Amino acid sequence: MVIKSELQEMSLEELWELFPIVLVPHDPQWIQWANEEMEHLSSLLHQYTPVINHIGSTAISDIQAKPIVDILVEISHEHEWRPIKAILERSGYICMSESSLRLSFNKGYTPAGYAERVFHIHFNRTGDNDEIIFRNYLIEYPDAAKDYETLKLSLLPKFRNNRDGYTAAKSDFVRGIVSKAKKSGMTSK
Repeated sequence: MVIKSELQEMSLEELWELFPIVLVPHDPQWIQWANEEMEHLSSLLHQYTPVINHIGSTAISDIQAKPIVDILVEISHEHEWRPIKAILERSGYICMSESSLRLSFNKGYTPAGYAERVFHIHFNRTGDNDEIIFRNYLIEYPDAAKDYETLKLSLLPKFRNNRDGYTAAKSDFVRGIVSKAKKSGMTSK
């Protein structure tokens, strides 16, 4: 695929320049886009009986977010990644990272910049779903969600073109919320 090869030939710095971090007010369309993409993924992967959830800031009303819809797909430990990766790549997703426990795909990145709809699809093993606990806590506790928004806005000037740095700078906050949520008995349901 031309788009994939063009993007793969770019350095990380070139990619970060082409795809800067941008935060925008919540867009109700994100939920619709997530639902449509989750249905598509469910259809593609039906034989693996995936558990699919909309995660990330686009799933939380009333806070600014990158206009990138994050989706978590949980797959049982009994299934290998290789056939799943092949299905996703044939369907136009770009594999961004791979390990024995996780896969990560992007969709909506073009050599000219972001498409209208952009997705990050995260594949974890069943039960590896702290992202859902984090989302649920921020939905239940709007003050914590606003604190998260404030943190993200404060990081933006320094990390606009450094996605890894931006993610790392948020990690203590995220771990703290997940820990607090688990201590309170919150689950991924």
